[in-house]
Amino acid sequence: MKERLLLHSCCGPCSTSVIERLIPTYKITLFYYNPCITDREEYEKRKANQIRFLILRNERAASEEDLVEFAEGTYEPEAYLSAVRGYENEPEGGLRCTICFRQRLSKAAEYASRHGFPIYTTTLTVSSHKDYKRITAIGEEIAFLYEGLQYLDMDFKKKDGFKRSVELSKEYGLYRQNFCGCEFSRRR
Repeated sequence: MKERLLLHSCCGPCSTSVIERLIPTYKITLFYYNPCITDREEYEKRKANQIRFLILRNERAASEEDLVEFAEGTYEPEAYLSAVRGYENEPEGGLRCTICFRQRLSKAAEYASRHGFPIYTTTLTVSSHKDYKRITAIGEEIAFLYEGLQYLDMDFKKKDGFKRSVELSKEYGLYRQNFCGCEFSRRR
């Protein structure tokens, strides 16, 4: 029997190669939580795309244990905007992003703990634009706050993870956005 893992996901394309890498070892529940996507239409488009990918992927699953479940956090862009107030003009990858990573990983860890997941991780490290070491440090620090919870330290961009996510996105016909998600990254 596979160990249960909660996978925080930022979008369908980033989840593709991460799920492919993790599914041989873990029973995955995908946790879609992205308050940084402050444009409701964009948020819904990415969520629908994420769900569509999981449906198509699950149709190809080899067994029941390989089915990926979906859970959604609360859509709360006002919490994100409040958290990053004063950091709006930070460069992409700066302190605003650290706050965003912490917010998303905190919610994922809380959900994992509440629902009995022993391990959690995030798709954020598949992006070549994201700082793997910073994300991992935050994930591990937050996991330490919850008894029995571990952060899975994996740099998903390794082994051509990002390249594979692009290939799988094309294969599944997924919408690939051209900005991280927040309104500040869109204008850069």
